[in-house]
Amino acid sequence: AAAAALSREGGEDAFRRLFRFYRQRDVSDLRGVVDFSAPGGQVFRSQLSISSVSDQDAYRAGLQPVSQWKAYGLNGYPGFIFIPNPFLPGCQRHWVKQCLKLYPQKPNVCNLDLHMAPEKTIDLWGQSKEQLKRKGSSKREPRSLLEKLRWVTLGYHYNWDTKKYSANHHTPFPSDLAFLSEQVAAACGFRGFQAQAGILNYYHFDSSLGIHVDESELDHSRPLLSFSFGQSSIFLLGGRKREEAPTAMFMHSGDIMVMSGLSRLLYHAVPRVLPNPEGTALPSCLDQALPSDLPVGSVIEHSSEEDWQVCAKYLQSSRINMTIRQVLAEGQKFPEESGTNGKGQAPSEDSHHEESSRGKRHKPNTV
Repeated sequence: AAAAALSREGGEDAFRRLFRFYRQRDVSDLRGVVDFSAPGGQVFRSQLSISSVSDQDAYRAGLQPVSQWKAYGLNGYPGFIFIPNPFLPGCQRHWVKQCLKLYPQKPNVCNLDLHMAPEKTIDLWGQSKEQLKRKGSSKREPRSLLEKLRWVTLGYHYNWDTKKYSANHHTPFPSDLAFLSEQVAAACGFRGFQAQAGILNYYHFDSSLGIHVDESELDHSRPLLSFSFGQSSIFLLGGRKREEAPTAMFMHSGDIMVMSGLSRLLYHAVPRVLPNPEGTALPSCLDQALPSDLPVGSVIEHSSEEDWQVCAKYLQSSRINMTIRQVLAEGQKFPEESGTNGKGQAPSEDSHHEESSRGKRHKPNTV
């Protein structure tokens, strides 16, 4: 009721008011949060382009055939598509492992590069796995390097100072993640999507992501893809102005969001990370291991039991989000810039978004 009243008020920075409401640790009334696992109200079924992705390509990406996906839209948000977990059993584990073990490796860039010597950040996984496996529930235990990870950038690396991408700060985009993104984009009607930049966010239960718009990409006709794994969160989707109150929705492990068309440039934020609603340490969709017979050409790889133990321990108090973007239109080039070094790193570990807490115990994420 309190959230509904706040959203009806509108007016100056209605988004901020709802962000703060859901950011509170003691908020227990979440009835106003849209849950796509039990859709109703302003939710409607969205049509997908089933013929654009063969079942074989879906399997290769670790996804169910597109004909079996459910996709939803929200009244008032043209171009917004929500796909509740379309992953095949066991396949989420691959992406979790990549985000923790492979993608943080050099030459990709992460927040720890800002205040640690390069040789110290070469193998975050190797330096953290034994500590993570032994970790208990005490908050007094020192955090491993993986637990201090807040963001990793892929492909075209975002420059947090200029809020731009540049041609001279680019590393190869992971081929498996590009393939997954291309299949999801095609299923949503965006054939030819090119995954050119990725920002991975690593959240813990005290993390949030501030109010912002993703507008640094030069081509806004291409969608923004968002993949979530691990614990759940509340996502706020607003309008073109902060005076418009946002809609709150849950994101659970395996869920995919696509922001396209008029929804591509809307304000959004993540005020809170929540334990998965099943009440178990990990969502049940992460319990199943991969089948032994993966299809020919699959980008999904089997994980060792030891690797998954480390990932599972990490996810007990964490959520990982991958956002994938196409920066340039076909044949487009970056404008000439003068006086920039193109390094693309953030000036600090704190978020550049206004709304994130800068309190002592909370190190916000950045996207």
